[in-house]
Amino acid sequence: MNAPSPLLKLNANHGERVATRIAFLIAGLVMSAWAPLVPLAKERTGLDDGGLGLLLLGLGVGSIAAMPFAGYLTARHGCRPVVIWSTVALCALLALLSSVAWLPGLALVVLAFGASMGMLDCAMNIQSVIVEKNSGEVLQSGFHGLYSVGGIVGAGAMTVLLTLGLTPLLSVLCIVATVLAALYRAAPALLPYGTEKEGPLFAVPRGIVLLLGSLCFIVFLTEGAILDWSAIFLVSSRGMEASYGGLGYACFAATMTVGRLTGDAIVTRLGGVRVVMLGGLCAAMGFVVSLGFDGWPASLIGYALVGVGCSNIVPVLFTAAGRQQRMPQGVAIPAIISMGYAGILLGPAFIGMVAHLSTLSFALSGLVVLLIFVSATARLLRH
Repeated sequence: MNAPSPLLKLNANHGERVATRIAFLIAGLVMSAWAPLVPLAKERTGLDDGGLGLLLLGLGVGSIAAMPFAGYLTARHGCRPVVIWSTVALCALLALLSSVAWLPGLALVVLAFGASMGMLDCAMNIQSVIVEKNSGEVLQSGFHGLYSVGGIVGAGAMTVLLTLGLTPLLSVLCIVATVLAALYRAAPALLPYGTEKEGPLFAVPRGIVLLLGSLCFIVFLTEGAILDWSAIFLVSSRGMEASYGGLGYACFAATMTVGRLTGDAIVTRLGGVRVVMLGGLCAAMGFVVSLGFDGWPASLIGYALVGVGCSNIVPVLFTAAGRQQRMPQGVAIPAIISMGYAGILLGPAFIGMVAHLSTLSFALSGLVVLLIFVSATARLLRH
């Protein structure tokens, strides 16, 4: 039997790359499309802020609970069915999120939405690790950059549709149609296989996997801190008008997106170890600038620096997860992602507790120490 020609291999790998980018784009688009629906869900159910916080906690709980199963299913049935069915589930659940008014039902839908997102997140990251490894090139930053692009497009499109007077359900259906069309384009090139089939459903992270998960925890904690606390800091400590408070996260998200879209070339040129080392220092310096200089312009510059620094750390960590041999990838990658999600869930709440006991500036300054730790441990990724 003749071996496949190099041209066929090149075309197959190109299709797999495109499919992986589309999967990341879909995840960012669907997740961000939910954000403009949150205040509408609060209004429909009559929840107060505390109740809404508990409701939103279901997203993270569902995601973390589903991730080990996603790794198990991907290893045994391939990335393609897990990505397809989790995306279809997300589309159906997003439509329910736009219309359900019964609080217990909405809580169950939010939990299922989080679980489906966790399944998609895990499966697409496993696919990205395999595709990058097979190509022999640096690709992770570009994949994650498409997630950021999807986040901008999804939130922006939903906001425009709602502003034009469409009902929440019709607005969501426009997003769903776009997502299903993108999924139809990607499906043939999604991998029909996954990682190694051996290995338990769940295992406690150890060795290099524990380190990678810990670094993911810190970077995701940083992102969650800026998402939840940057506007409050700008308004309460820097005198910015409340209506402009979102500019802090916007600066962070913009530089992170640009950093990831250009990140593959940067990682190729500098190497993953230097990117993590310099990225951690840059992000730490961003917090020093935002906290140490008076005036909101300095804080916006600081948040932009944090975005630049954090942009390519997580992609490098996933590349390292694909190279490590300590744990099966079908177990290691869900574990690393779960620790990252835990950072988003628990970190901002912990910052709030510390801020209550001292000041918000003091609480945020703890991130400087954690990001310096990320930079200092980068050399451990070399092998």
